[in-house]
Amino acid sequence: MNQDRLNLVLQAFHELDHDNSGSLDIRDIRTKYDAKKHPQVIMHQKTEDEVLEEFLHTFEANRGNNDNKVSQEEWVEYYTNISASIDDDSYFSVMINNSWNLDK
Repeated sequence: MNQDRLNLVLQAFHELDHDNSGSLDIRDIRTKYDAKKHPQVIMHQKTEDEVLEEFLHTFEANRGNNDNKVSQEEWVEYYTNISASIDDDSYFSVMINNSWNLDK
């Protein structure tokens, strides 16, 4: 991942890490990821917290620790893998900005 992409990924991480703990948990993710409209929440198959925990696990999948906390290293690794399949820097930027509603 080039430096511009890395900077953007780190910006997203730091904007989500509201308590400056160095890791993201459900409280941090909840500020930008609304699980209320998730189909399984609507159908009362899962709670919002269950959906958010599953979401957090996607960032931890390669490590297997599933502690419901995403470290900066895990975050960067996840987006490094995504970055490898996106050739266009502008598209990558739009994807990150739209996903996390980053402040410009």
